[in-house]
Amino acid sequence: GQIFLESELFFAGFRPAVNVGLSVSRVGGAAQTKAIRKVAGRLRLDLAQYRELSAFASFGSDLDKATQEKLANGERLMEVLKQPQYRPYSMGKQVIMLFTAANQFLVDIPTARIREFLAALLDYLDLNGPMIEEAINKAGIIDEATDILLLTAIVDFKESWD
Repeated sequence: GQIFLESELFFAGFRPAVNVGLSVSRVGGAAQTKAIRKVAGRLRLDLAQYRELSAFASFGSDLDKATQEKLANGERLMEVLKQPQYRPYSMGKQVIMLFTAANQFLVDIPTARIREFLAALLDYLDLNGPMIEEAINKAGIIDEATDILLLTAIVDFKESWD
């Protein structure tokens, strides 16, 4: 396989700064846990579409509502993929963040506040639902019970957040 890295992404805080539109992997999803594969199934495609649309939008043409929504969603997905240097997330926390994005819980959060929202969500879950992350880390999957617990916890958190 081939991985294409971009300095533009690196300096924007994306590490590894992989261009998902150009990178090719022979291993692909086989290297991912089932939980990651489940929540990030369309992530690569959505990010590639976002990159193409953002390049098109830079020409300044009028965009329809659907295109604007795809761009806004792509911006949020890019924020979800940022990770603080020297502070790697556990697999469970990664799954929780991707799950939150994939289930459209971030659409009404301003892009500039996505990192703040996710950090607060993870703190909330550490206090009020540590069994969710533990179950994901232990089993490597999101079963139906964990799915329901996580959905409920995110909805409860979002109602009380800021």
